[in-house]
Amino acid sequence: MKRILPVFLTALLTCSALAGCAAQQKGGSVSTDGSTSMEEVIGVLGEAFQENNDGVTFTYNPTGSGSGIQAVQEGRCDIGLSSRSLKEEEKAGGLTETVLAYDGIAVIVNPQNAVEDLDVDTIAKIYTGEITNWSELGGNDAQIVVIGREAGSGTRAGFESITGTEDACRYRQELTSTGDVITTVSQNPDAIGYASLAAVSDQVKAISVGGIAPAETTVKDGSYVIQRPFVLVTKNDAKLSDTAQKFFDFALSDEAAPLISQAGAVPVK
Repeated sequence: MKRILPVFLTALLTCSALAGCAAQQKGGSVSTDGSTSMEEVIGVLGEAFQENNDGVTFTYNPTGSGSGIQAVQEGRCDIGLSSRSLKEEEKAGGLTETVLAYDGIAVIVNPQNAVEDLDVDTIAKIYTGEITNWSELGGNDAQIVVIGREAGSGTRAGFESITGTEDACRYRQELTSTGDVITTVSQNPDAIGYASLAAVSDQVKAISVGGIAPAETTVKDGSYVIQRPFVLVTKNDAKLSDTAQKFFDFALSDEAAPLISQAGAVPVK
């Protein structure tokens, strides 16, 4: 009996330790970094993931697509967020992209602006400085104030690629977040900008492009032409933690699709 008691206590302590480890494994953390345009989408996904997984910590650092790609490359986050496709050199550097959703890039003006529709060619001429006054487009006699994003922004890369204005835009201001663009356009009746459709509010007016309004349905069917992917970026030679992998799988699941739609983007699923 004396020999059985120590064995029993050892087994009991071992079970307790294992239970403690299991409790610790129940938590965990996921860190994401990158695109400010993905804030709404990542916000709802992160919130739902935390609600369904006790003890999990989810973080999102809105630094811009270029910074998010660099962060995952350097191992400073689990998953990078980009609102543009990876460049070939980024893929060659050991990164992989997984498309989460598609997002329209809305062309926005101040609500006081009478202009309702522009085609892609006209938008390009505004941004390259060929058209400089709203009166040329049926608006007020006022200089067009061209607003855009900073170099490295996924939104800027997508917009300039689709409009054929790479390295040719003549910006009055280059801002570092989607929210800043929306705020600036909302405060200037002569401004024009571009922003993620998922982030557009009634502070500004999203005009139609070639007669097609930006909306989930027109992004999904491809008729709204100014659109780009929302991408999850991971590092090939770095396995995700169990918690980060669980979030990654959840974000791409059928369960997450309605949440992505709720946030204003079009899920791949």
